[in-house]
Amino acid sequence: MTDTQPDTPPPSLYAAREPIFPKKVYGKFRNLKWIILGVTLGIYYLFPWIRWDRGPNLPDQAVLIDLANRRFYFFWIEIWPHEFYFVAGLLVMAGLGLFLFTSALGRVWCGYACPQTVWTDLFILVERWIEGDRNARLRLHRQEKMDARKLRLRLTKWLVWLVIAVATGGAWVFYFTDAPTLLVDLFTLNAHPIAYTTIAILTATTFFFGGFAREQICIYACPWPRIQSAMLDEDTLTVAYREWRGEPRGKGNVRRRSAEQAVEAEQMSRAAGPGKATYAPTPYPGLPSGIQGTTEGPGDCIDCMACVNVCPMGIDIRDGQQMECITCALCIDACDEIMDKIGKPRGLIDYMALTDEESERAGNPPKPILKHILRPRTILYTVLWLAVGFGLVFALFIRQDIDMTVAPVRNPTFVTMSDGTIRNTYEVRLLNKHGEARDYNLTVTGAPDVTLVVEGVVGSNVVVPADSTLNQRVYLEAPSGTEPATDERSDLRIWVEDTVSGERAYKDTIFNGRGR
Repeated sequence: MTDTQPDTPPPSLYAAREPIFPKKVYGKFRNLKWIILGVTLGIYYLFPWIRWDRGPNLPDQAVLIDLANRRFYFFWIEIWPHEFYFVAGLLVMAGLGLFLFTSALGRVWCGYACPQTVWTDLFILVERWIEGDRNARLRLHRQEKMDARKLRLRLTKWLVWLVIAVATGGAWVFYFTDAPTLLVDLFTLNAHPIAYTTIAILTATTFFFGGFAREQICIYACPWPRIQSAMLDEDTLTVAYREWRGEPRGKGNVRRRSAEQAVEAEQMSRAAGPGKATYAPTPYPGLPSGIQGTTEGPGDCIDCMACVNVCPMGIDIRDGQQMECITCALCIDACDEIMDKIGKPRGLIDYMALTDEESERAGNPPKPILKHILRPRTILYTVLWLAVGFGLVFALFIRQDIDMTVAPVRNPTFVTMSDGTIRNTYEVRLLNKHGEARDYNLTVTGAPDVTLVVEGVVGSNVVVPADSTLNQRVYLEAPSGTEPATDERSDLRIWVEDTVSGERAYKDTIFNGRGR
């Protein structure tokens, strides 16, 4: 037996977070991320300032969520509360689109368009501009002493982050009211407290999530990494490492491979005779035509750690698929750059599927990309997505600018007048989506003996204000002895007609009589 030391603390089950400082990288995937970052941030920050003329009585902001008047404006489209199915349909399309892209290309949403990714990329860009690239930021991080230079760089970086965070929170509130008016109210301290509270909350979360939490949000706070496993299968294209080609890895592989290639070239030259030899190494099995190399001896991976140094999640893609991977493909750009420098074919790290790996290991070419994308699951998602989209477009074009709702007053269900006439009372809500007031005419069909009376109006015409609803009380009357008066219930239809455009709408209802 050995003596134990009771004062020795037990090992910790949790490791402290190691800050990640991604290295700058160039390539087609990095360029694609820059384009998406610019487009998405441009849309977010600029949309509230685009003007759209809808008439004298309607807001001229192109994109506006008008909670006070319960409207949603998107350029020429105006969504009313009873048309919430448009919003629900868009959410369904967004979900199906997410399922489609994840099933086909892995977590491309996370890697390219997720707000956390976009703002983190922006914050890292600012950090790189101020503190330098990866090595400079690492040295600054490891510097324990807070001297004047470190304090100046940190304060400058945090100040720029704070400006971006304030702009982010401010842009959000501009979607809910007229942006120029709210901007003036914010600076003159006349805005509603809710506006300041919302900006403060979004500023704090943006500053913390994009500047400090970063990959921790993706790993611990976001549920999508756990959900995505149900969307992936063996044919999904994800970022992967060609282990069969890269192993055994080592920094001496470049020198060893160069020597072996030189010997092989010399042997081929001697066998072919003077002036007739050209060096053409054995092709890698499974790679596209034109990509040449050799699979014998050391692997192509020189263990340069370039793929790890550029990863915003701090993982090593050579360890296989991991929950933390957001499929941003920056490791592909970094590895391709190294392969170009050492004279090896690109694609050591690439978009590939599990079935491709098995095929390439067996010496067969990989499937075409379209065969990976066009499979029953993705086709089903596409069909459903298109069906919902076509349904929303169809509903948008067939909807009317005039509408109504009819609610019978149940207490009492009917009233008997002094002359024996049976009267039913209804609350009619008339909807006018036009930019000017309209004159609406109300009529009733279904029983020739029933007449319609509008409360407080001579005749049956009412004026509905522009872009608003009007609650109007309406009476339906049946003379004594007529069929509607003597029957217990009669089916009727109340019509409303726009006297200017001739557009009509109707609602079916019930007329309650005395009964036989």
